[in-house]
Amino acid sequence: MLISFMTLIYYALDGNCVTATTGGLKWVKVTVPQFRAPGEPAMLECDYDLGNDTLYSVKWYKDHEEFYRFVRKTRPPAHSFKVEGVEVDMDSSNSTRVFLRSVSIKTSGLFRCEVSAEKPSFSSAQAEARMEVLSLPKEDPQITGVQDQYQVGDEINLNCTSGKSHPAPVLLWFINGNKVTGNSILVHYPPIYFNDGLVSMTLGLRFTLSSVHFQGGLMKVKCIASVSPVLWRGDRESIVQSLPIKDMREALLLVTSSKGNLVYPAAALIFICFTFKVVPFL
Repeated sequence: MLISFMTLIYYALDGNCVTATTGGLKWVKVTVPQFRAPGEPAMLECDYDLGNDTLYSVKWYKDHEEFYRFVRKTRPPAHSFKVEGVEVDMDSSNSTRVFLRSVSIKTSGLFRCEVSAEKPSFSSAQAEARMEVLSLPKEDPQITGVQDQYQVGDEINLNCTSGKSHPAPVLLWFINGNKVTGNSILVHYPPIYFNDGLVSMTLGLRFTLSSVHFQGGLMKVKCIASVSPVLWRGDRESIVQSLPIKDMREALLLVTSSKGNLVYPAAALIFICFTFKVVPFL
């Protein structure tokens, strides 16, 4: 079997794509902002080493839909195509970069750059990277279902509902500072999607009240809503665990005891907001 040339393509998580050919197109690298807020611009960069080849075209795709094409021999060489969430500034775009005027929630996705060479090699290579547009919740989570008073043996039946955000917020319940992990007392509700692309979540908490729930005559029930960005990991998405980009808001319910009887009044419902500043990945 005769093989005129061999091409080896390697994909890396950081957007690198390396190719090896005989003196031709060597590599392509994509650089996009990992995170943007709605309304901000974004610069998408596609660097490449043609080796001895001559450039034929550069094409950009978002989630497999082409939105920008640069063909060196055409006049004009650059063209854009309508894709939801993508608004190209043609005056600021060329064969190595594409400038997006104003991003929205629908801009989030996987961006791919494909570089092709002229004859005689006709070689091509591509690289991709993910950009996520983050919209942090403006409202604190809300705890509902609180009764005026409780008695040992009563059923605690609470719901925590987050504010709207993107990506979807993650809700956690805590009792006296201990994270609730048992699915037997957690009630998962389907997410609520809004027309603007934002999402709200609700998580229920169900358990029977007992005297062991009170520490020094006080029980603290807390709900925390957090938003964590995601990175593309092959064929799946993974929550970023090690990087400090997180917005957290919490609601705190204090239930105090009354000595001498079994009635515990829900004396205070206090909403406390802790907002953590978004810090760019380094």
